[in-house]
Amino acid sequence: MQPDSITFLVQPGGTLRGTARVPGDKSISHRAIMLGAVAEGTTRITGFLEAEDCLATMNAFRAMGVTIARPEPGHLLVQGVGLHGLRAAAEPLYLGNSGTSMRLLAGLLAGQPFDSVLTGDASLSRRPMQRITEPLRRMGARLDTSPTGTAPLRIHGGAQLQGIRYALPVASAQVKSCLLLAGLYATSATCLREPAPTRDHTERMLAAFACPLRRDDGWICLEPGAKPIAGAIDVPGDLSSAAFFLVGAAIAEDAELTLEHVGINPTRSGVLEILQRMGADLEILNPGEAGGEPVADIRIRSSRLHGIDIPEALVPLAIDEFPALLVAAACAEGETRLSGAAELRVKESDRIDAMAEGLKALGIDARPTADGMVVRGGRPQGGTVASRGDHRIAMALSMAALRADGPVIVTDCANVNTSFPNFAVLARSLGLPISTVSGERP
Repeated sequence: MQPDSITFLVQPGGTLRGTARVPGDKSISHRAIMLGAVAEGTTRITGFLEAEDCLATMNAFRAMGVTIARPEPGHLLVQGVGLHGLRAAAEPLYLGNSGTSMRLLAGLLAGQPFDSVLTGDASLSRRPMQRITEPLRRMGARLDTSPTGTAPLRIHGGAQLQGIRYALPVASAQVKSCLLLAGLYATSATCLREPAPTRDHTERMLAAFACPLRRDDGWICLEPGAKPIAGAIDVPGDLSSAAFFLVGAAIAEDAELTLEHVGINPTRSGVLEILQRMGADLEILNPGEAGGEPVADIRIRSSRLHGIDIPEALVPLAIDEFPALLVAAACAEGETRLSGAAELRVKESDRIDAMAEGLKALGIDARPTADGMVVRGGRPQGGTVASRGDHRIAMALSMAALRADGPVIVTDCANVNTSFPNFAVLARSLGLPISTVSGERP
């Protein structure tokens, strides 16, 4: 048997009210484990996201000889083994649905003296890996993929890595992070240029581990000889997880919601600017810093949203939040146009087609394009929609019920646990009339 399937049943007429804290940031949780594992000393992590994706990263490092203790929920003690202290795993490293785990680990393992094999579930095994394998090979790494350029990744140990001066052909934080982690093992500087800014959690985390980067005329450079030093990492709430509730509160009637201690990194905050451009009643409160990352409370109330042309410059800064934002567009007055977002087609699902299909099933005029979508806002109907096993599609379409005229049924939602355990429990506590139905897959 495969894992249980989960269906979300969401009744119309709910709202979102109250104060809550969403789970820890997934991107930061991954990176804290990875750098903590190869650091010198013990890294103390608080706010760690105990979701399947991050646990896959944790279990991979345990399999490579790193001692990681969990004294209480959300708290980890990572006993670093240094850059050269990892050991070969006895079996292939299974990373589930986590593209971040696979791509970043590939960079970190490319400079090890031992062989590694990285595998994942059916969805991860369809995602493109050439975007990391090609520049890693330029650095001297030896690795193989399937004939179609996908997982499993086979990394051959003993390669001598050299630095690279590489202009990324796509704006991808995962590719950038993979190459910076490989740069820890290179004999010369690793310098990267992005076509557009992407999330900079890796750069901030490297600095927190005493491996600062040099910036030179648009290039980001990691000098050779950097050695991570352990410290304390406080993981803020995940803005990508917060996005579903921000959109839900904006589209619901009589809603007022405050989300506490959310990461508002400027390379991730495109969702906030897009919502504000659409007319959301949104406030940033109590700004501060945690572990080198900007944080704040976010308050949002029921809003009269209007359609916009989403600036392409904001697309890389909100790439994971577009399933939620497209639900906002579906409930806004007028048309919303998204372009420059072809990257959405190679996520856990083809998110452009998945969201267009889901919104159409709810009676919304949603027209997919090669690199985006045109959505004419209206009143969603009730209906049954398929998440395609994509956690963000499932959570986004669940929020559409807050404006729907009938129940919304979202199928194949088990993968919500990859990023947001207890999503339905938190949503229900805030006023979303959501229930879950489990069943076995044949």
